[in-house]
Amino acid sequence: MPDRYPPEDPREWLNRARSNLVLAKNEHGAEVYFEDLCFNAQQAAEKAIKAVFVYHQIPYPYIHDLAALVTILIKKGIIVPDTIQESAKLTRFAIATRYPQILAPVSEREYQRAIEIADEVIRWSEREITF
Repeated sequence: MPDRYPPEDPREWLNRARSNLVLAKNEHGAEVYFEDLCFNAQQAAEKAIKAVFVYHQIPYPYIHDLAALVTILIKKGIIVPDTIQESAKLTRFAIATRYPQILAPVSEREYQRAIEIADEVIRWSEREITF
């Protein structure tokens, strides 16, 4: 279990991001939908990005749109690599794929890519946040 920090501490946001990534990587067999695992990957990336907001004392909006969050950071002068901007692809997993709908199921390939993106976002956030 990681050390706990107050909610205004970016390390707690990173702890939560890492926790979501662990959940996303834990497939639990054939009874788990890739959509649900991708939701946790999206949450990992979102919390890691919001950790950067907290670290830089930038107010963040209560949204799940990763492209919008990254755009705000860029406008505030934070250098966000193209690989992190790719996190926008995870936004659809925040809501659209969480409930039964007429969307095609998420493929294993899409799931693996979501994990890669979330992992990269967390690593970038860890580098961005220095103590």
